[in-house]
Amino acid sequence: MQYLLALLVPPLAILFAGKPFQAVFNGLLWIGGLLFILLPFVAGQAAWGIAVIWALAVVHGRRTEARDRQLIEQALRRRG
Repeated sequence: MQYLLALLVPPLAILFAGKPFQAVFNGLLWIGGLLFILLPFVAGQAAWGIAVIWALAVVHGRRTEARDRQLIEQALRRRG
């Protein structure tokens, strides 16, 4: 679900991942990209694409961090 949100509304996906400052900058990039897509500029498509890729990377990193945290907690429980 978060990956779909990262494709449709990247700043919101980053905000839900717990990164509010990145969400603000991503939002500026994403909105700028959307505005320039309406005009025949390639820069708008590039900015929109960068915002989406950035959001996908943040969502993926959040999932990886959560999985790593669980593995560490399990290892510590077994040890102690």
